[in-house]
Amino acid sequence: MTTALRERATVLTLALTALIFRLWHLGYPKGFVFDEVYYAQNANSLLHHGVELDPSNGAAQFIVHPPIGKWMIAAGIKLFGYHEFGWRIAAALAGTASVVLIFYVAKLLFNSYLLSLTAGILMLSDGINLVMSRTALLDIFLMFFTLLGFFFLLRSSHWLAGASLGLAAATKWSGLYYLVAYLLFTLYVDYRTNRALEVERPVRRTLREKLLLRITQYLILPTLVYVGSWVGWFSNSRGWDRQWSKNILASWWHYQSEILNFHTNLTTPHTYSANPWSWLIMGRPTSFFYQAPSTCGASQCSQEVLAIGTPLLWWSGVIAIAITFGYWIARREWQSGLLLLSLSAGYLPWFVFQKRTVFTFYVIAFEPFIILIIVFVLAKYLEPTLSRTGELITLRYRRYLVYGFLAVIIANFLYFYPLFTGGVISYSHWSSMMWFPSWI
Repeated sequence: MTTALRERATVLTLALTALIFRLWHLGYPKGFVFDEVYYAQNANSLLHHGVELDPSNGAAQFIVHPPIGKWMIAAGIKLFGYHEFGWRIAAALAGTASVVLIFYVAKLLFNSYLLSLTAGILMLSDGINLVMSRTALLDIFLMFFTLLGFFFLLRSSHWLAGASLGLAAATKWSGLYYLVAYLLFTLYVDYRTNRALEVERPVRRTLREKLLLRITQYLILPTLVYVGSWVGWFSNSRGWDRQWSKNILASWWHYQSEILNFHTNLTTPHTYSANPWSWLIMGRPTSFFYQAPSTCGASQCSQEVLAIGTPLLWWSGVIAIAITFGYWIARREWQSGLLLLSLSAGYLPWFVFQKRTVFTFYVIAFEPFIILIIVFVLAKYLEPTLSRTGELITLRYRRYLVYGFLAVIIANFLYFYPLFTGGVISYSHWSSMMWFPSWI
């Protein structure tokens, strides 16, 4: 089998496997799961009216997230109908696409079939990716567009990177952090290029020749994408505060300021709110759905959808972050620096909002970079080493240990699978999966 054919076969296998996991019983649990009650209804309203209206009385609703993610959900409703499968299918497809996309991202980063396959398997085996791929929330689309932007960044396709990140920001505002991070990164790369070419005054040269271009690619273009995502609101007089001013742009700007005010003052207590310090270790995962069915072959039954990452994968990620940071300090390798920057853009801003109501499932936005950081560490582990005679040799047993690591992650994923999909199990089985009291 040729290398190209093997790669295509691998990608197809990953895609089909991911799709099966996401489509299997996608219509269950029945009814709205967690915040689907907002996003599915908003998407249906966008589909029929172009703006979000209250389904009970037709009044305009103040909505605190931009429209792109809801338009994605609306596309599924348009194709399949306003029911559970219809409003979840877009998330399932985005989650499936993310598994394929991370394979190609890893290939650009590491130029290794094994490491690319490892990245795909880890994404496929992460519980929080599966949960978010089976629920009509916005975060899976934020993750996909962010990862797509990262893919184009690695290919130096900066216009496409900016457009993709604009779509991320038009899904949730947290996509803005990636725009700033990658703008600074590209300028730094431009500076290093000028410095390597030994041009005079590389900083001034970079700012003179590249600053306006990069600002256009990573700020102006994404802004146009973001504003364009509000086309339904601009074209429909029924939108919330559409008539706030005679100047439509003033009304729109007022809307944006109200969204900002909401996000900066959201401190409503919630049973499953979790401080960002606990996110990476899955200290307080979010329960999306729970009920106790009457029949499961046992005296007591449980059915839950728990938004939790595969524990052993995420705990490995914490260790990998520390190792990667050490490599960056010691060697300044570009892969380690870029991956840490990407992780920081998605994670660190949340520490500023210590009083805000936030949830562990927000980690899905930077989940790909946790996985890629793990793969980076594995890449270092698999590097050839010097023999006693000074020759470079590949320690084959290390490959087998990587295979063993993947097998453990897959087994851990399958163990928790009923919690990811809302499977009906006995209460004792459910209780055995509650490894910590904070998971209940």
